[in-house]
Amino acid sequence: MTALGTFRVVATADLARFAYASDNARMERDLRRLKEQGLVSERTLAISGRKTLRVLTLTKTGKRLVQNTRRVPDDQRLYHRIVKLREAKHDAELYRLFQTEAARIENAGGKPLRVLLDYELKRNLNRDRAKLEKQKSDPQEIERLAERHGLVVVNGKIPLPDMRIEYQTAELELRRVDLELATRHYRPRGVAEKAKAGFSLYSHREDASRLRRILDEQELTARILAL
Repeated sequence: MTALGTFRVVATADLARFAYASDNARMERDLRRLKEQGLVSERTLAISGRKTLRVLTLTKTGKRLVQNTRRVPDDQRLYHRIVKLREAKHDAELYRLFQTEAARIENAGGKPLRVLLDYELKRNLNRDRAKLEKQKSDPQEIERLAERHGLVVVNGKIPLPDMRIEYQTAELELRRVDLELATRHYRPRGVAEKAKAGFSLYSHREDASRLRRILDEQELTARILAL
C-alpha cells in the first residue's frame, strides 16, 4: 500500500516482481482482501491493439490508512486514484523506474529516503513562482527560483523531471537524482531540454536507439539508461 500511495499508479506485474518476489499467488490474495476492504482500486488500461495493463491505486480510505499508520516519512507525499487517465500508463512505469535507480543507489552503499513525483515538484515550483508576482518573468528571478528547487533554466524554462529521489550516500551525505522516462514520442527539442537539465534519462530498450540518435545530432553526451 505504501508503494501505491507513493507512486499513485502501479502495475500489478511490477508489484508482483518487486514487492512479492514474483509470488503472484500471494499478491493476488492480498489484493483481494484489500479491495474487499475498499482500500485499493484496480483498473485495466487499454494500451494498444489488444494489449491491456492491470494497474492499482489507493482509494481515499486506503491513503488515509497509510498516513495514519505512519509507515512513511512525514514529508513523503501520498496519492490516491488516477487523475489523468491518458497519463496512467506512463505514471505506472515510474515505480519500475524507481526500483531500477534505487538498485543503483543501494549497490553504491546508499539508501533512498524520499520520492517526489512531478506533481509535487510542479506544485512547489508554481507556489513559489506565484510569490514573485510582477517579477515572475524576470530572467534573474527565474534562475534563482530554479536554483532554490535544485533545478536549472533551459531555453528560458525550468524543465521538471518525472521523479526525484532524495537519498543518503554510503558516506552519509544527502543527495538527489532527477529521473526522466523518455519515450519514442518525445520530440527532439524535449529530449534535448531534459538532457541539458541534467536529468538521468531512462527509456525502454526499443526506444533507446532513436533517443541516442537525437542526442548525437545535437552533440549532447547524456547517457540513455535501459528501463
